[in-house]
Amino acid sequence: MTLSLVIWGIAIYVVLSLVVAWLSRSGPTTSMSGYFLGDRGMGGVVSALSYSATTYSAFMMVGLAGLTYRGGVGALGFEIVYFAGVTLVAIFGPRFWRAGKRHGFVTPYEMLGTRYGSKWVAILAGLTSLVFLIPYSAVQLSGVGYLLSGMTQGQISFGTGILIATVLAILFSYIAGIRSVMWTDSLQAGVMIVASSAVCVLVVAELGGFFTMFERIAEASPAMLQVPGPGLFSFATFLGMTLPWFFFAISNPQVSQRLFMPASLGALRRMLIIFLCFGLVYTLVSVIWGFSAFLAFPDLERPDLATSMLLSSDFVPPVLGVIVMIGIMAAAVSTIDSILLTLSSIFSRDVYANLTGDRDDARQLKIGKFVIPVISLLAMGFAAMEFSMIAILSVATSVGLVVIVPATIGTFFWSRATATGAIASIIGGVVFVFGMYLTGNSLMGLNAGVLGFPVAALIFIGVSLVSRPSPDEVLDGFIDPRPQPMGAAKTA
Repeated sequence: MTLSLVIWGIAIYVVLSLVVAWLSRSGPTTSMSGYFLGDRGMGGVVSALSYSATTYSAFMMVGLAGLTYRGGVGALGFEIVYFAGVTLVAIFGPRFWRAGKRHGFVTPYEMLGTRYGSKWVAILAGLTSLVFLIPYSAVQLSGVGYLLSGMTQGQISFGTGILIATVLAILFSYIAGIRSVMWTDSLQAGVMIVASSAVCVLVVAELGGFFTMFERIAEASPAMLQVPGPGLFSFATFLGMTLPWFFFAISNPQVSQRLFMPASLGALRRMLIIFLCFGLVYTLVSVIWGFSAFLAFPDLERPDLATSMLLSSDFVPPVLGVIVMIGIMAAAVSTIDSILLTLSSIFSRDVYANLTGDRDDARQLKIGKFVIPVISLLAMGFAAMEFSMIAILSVATSVGLVVIVPATIGTFFWSRATATGAIASIIGGVVFVFGMYLTGNSLMGLNAGVLGFPVAALIFIGVSLVSRPSPDEVLDGFIDPRPQPMGAAKTA
């Protein structure tokens, strides 16, 4: 694959995406809700495609393919557990949406702060997400760096790749806020799913067909098709990776914030259904790519190079390879700009506003826009460290964020939950997770991925039982003994 073809592909993608982003503008956006939530008026199809592009980022086509290359069929089990966790949207989605409509929430942590009647719940949850999501953004930048470097045999350097992704993410974020991100996401998701599926069919055919390919894998390395696999996975490792990932839909704010955006519960329901269909196809494609790369290139030093090696190989027509490369790059950029918008809204709404008492919506929006490039530079600094095994690093982020999940569950399902319990569980959970990673990440043979959530949950329950609720807590609109099923209501 020639360098000029890759450059032309990137140029065409940039022009088309910028045009779509600009056309998505609906006039000057002067409010937090308009800039970060699209005025809560997004349709189901656009929401679903954007949700898909944001969720299935460099982690999937680069990270999951690399995880399959390294760990075999266990990678499919890992992703299926995440896929099962998406059903949490059916439980929490309508509750997030109704609470957001009723109280005008911009961020998930503003919602927690209101429910528990404590600004410190929002501040601590916001700071936790800032700590763990900036490295996750770096993972996406690394994915683009590995992809472009691998496909051009180093002619586009790793550093140039992360710079391109960062600049694009900032541009899309600034043009029209979440509207431009969601419409460019929709374009990217469509290209991504069609082109990647086509490559999957072509590569499998080149390797002798579906059944022949797996027969060859069974002969070359039977452990790749067995549990626990060729060495990456043990039961404790698998459990530690899958448990935090199961809660991804409600633990990662760049995802849960999108539950405030659909125009109606019907749109939210369509978003979930389309996303599940998209995710199933994309999961299978990514895993098959990993197995295909294992047969075609059995001696890669970095598993995360499996995708770029496939796309630049003779198995894939160069033009199609570039199209898929652009789709993966676009997905990574989508995740980065979504995280930039979410973290900037969290900083301005949950941290800055609560610490200073500044409730001016326009000023919060200015602060949010100001910190977007700051967060981007921090992510670039992490990405420059050239992480390996993107999938494992992505899970490490979810391990840190999962400590907020008990407080999130208590928001809707436990009226006795207290602000003190929520604060203690977040602080205690973060300290525990950091302590585990700093001391070898093993306690009684289990790692932080296994223990993080139950430790935070026990702290949350125990402290809530011995403390009193805040007099400022809000239960109305949160604790509903007879919640409506998704799609039952058309308005708030």
